[in-house]
Amino acid sequence: MTILLSTLNARYAHASLGLRYLFANMGELQADTTLQEFVIGVKTTDIVEKILSHQQPTGSKLIVGFGVYIWNVEELTKVVMMLKSVAPEVVVILGGPEVSYETAQQAIVQAADFVITGWGDVTFADLCRQIVNGPQPLMKIHAGVQPKLDQLKLPYAYFTDQDIAQRILYVEASRGCPFKCEFCLSALDKTAWPFDLDIFLAELETLYQRGARLFKFVDRTFNLNIKSSLRIMQFFLDKLTAVPDDPVFAHFEVVPDHLPDALKASIQKFPAGSLQFEIGIQSFNPEVQALVSRKQDNDKAAENIRWLCQHSHAHLHVDLIAGLPGEDIASFARGFNRLVELQPHEIQFGILKRLRGTPIIRHTEQYQMVFDNYPPYTILATRDIDFATMQRLVRFARYWDLVANSGRFSHTLKLILGDDAFANFMALSDWLYANTDATHRIAMERLAKLVANWLQQERGMDEFTVAAQLKLDYAGQTSPEKIPRAERKKIADEKQSAEKNAAPERQLRHLN
Repeated sequence: MTILLSTLNARYAHASLGLRYLFANMGELQADTTLQEFVIGVKTTDIVEKILSHQQPTGSKLIVGFGVYIWNVEELTKVVMMLKSVAPEVVVILGGPEVSYETAQQAIVQAADFVITGWGDVTFADLCRQIVNGPQPLMKIHAGVQPKLDQLKLPYAYFTDQDIAQRILYVEASRGCPFKCEFCLSALDKTAWPFDLDIFLAELETLYQRGARLFKFVDRTFNLNIKSSLRIMQFFLDKLTAVPDDPVFAHFEVVPDHLPDALKASIQKFPAGSLQFEIGIQSFNPEVQALVSRKQDNDKAAENIRWLCQHSHAHLHVDLIAGLPGEDIASFARGFNRLVELQPHEIQFGILKRLRGTPIIRHTEQYQMVFDNYPPYTILATRDIDFATMQRLVRFARYWDLVANSGRFSHTLKLILGDDAFANFMALSDWLYANTDATHRIAMERLAKLVANWLQQERGMDEFTVAAQLKLDYAGQTSPEKIPRAERKKIADEKQSAEKNAAPERQLRHLN
């Protein structure tokens, strides 16, 4: 008997934390359990062939547990259907957020043998025991049991040396969220539950000693408990202080309006390239916030973002969501412009998605919310934003990521945005689409030329002003010899500095 834990990650760099939790809690079945991850985009036949290679010796029982998420459900549906077609004796168990709600009508569920909804950490192993030892489970759908966190075996020892060397390590100091934002699955949580901090920090220490330098916390509200936050941050500060030439990088998701002085003092101690915050604003419109049950002090949140930009070296990702019920283009534009004025390093411009199980659907009729029926279930239109305008916003988001968030056009971006960031970038977005009919696979050199043409033709800027800013950004350069010697030296120095830095390349582009 072999038990295989598998999923399709969005990228190779993403190592599944969920699968490693399952593996850690297999108990006496762990010796018979194997973990194998794939990446979306791989041929279905190749995945099925590799899965069936675990069925050794021939004729032995194979149980496969798949982690199902919004980004992989379509491809995993094909995998499960093909697997059950060519090897119907293989037992398929599904788990994960995508199959935990609105479960029965999903094609992937219909093709599988069993489904675990909600927490699967201990329920998966229990279900495997029933399948192997009996009595055979009678129900197809099993509600996951939520154990106390101190009863869980932690997964961090099961990150391999290759994971540590090549991939992002996801870690969590807590689970759940006390807030009830209706567009988020965490709205269904009753509260947040912390892991034992001493045990957790000991696990981080072990990972660090094994060579881990890039940690991404998946906690929804890292700064909810300031005492715990300070201890975790001090862990990283101690590493940075002890060995300055061996930097470490940590990513946290923080509540924007909760930044007391003690936390600010700790944040200020972090050097550039070592700390990243993801900050969810989502909307600056109080009426929209009330509609989706989001509690947020907007003025305090804005003040804290401004402080972080001006008084810390933390890299800031700040999130906005277009398509929320009750928000029209004018309201979203005001919120976007307000955020641009605060000057975070990146504005993550997202389009609302209807995650299965989230309470956002209660607004569907009143606000005429139309969602795509297929993953990722993106909003297509609302009472206040029609389909055509929503598609313009989708393209805006993509071009914003290419131009602004990439860090490649930091000087030129100021020319683009002018005195009305949303209106001017929307004009650029519309023009780019009209002249390329594309939002993906635009080479950087071509994008730089397009931006230059728009600034000159549509905004009436002179060629020399535009060229000077693009030159500062080093965009559109195809070979080093085209860059003056002094500027080549600066690029070389920056590259050498980046090689000594644990931060991802994109974040390093914003370090100036």
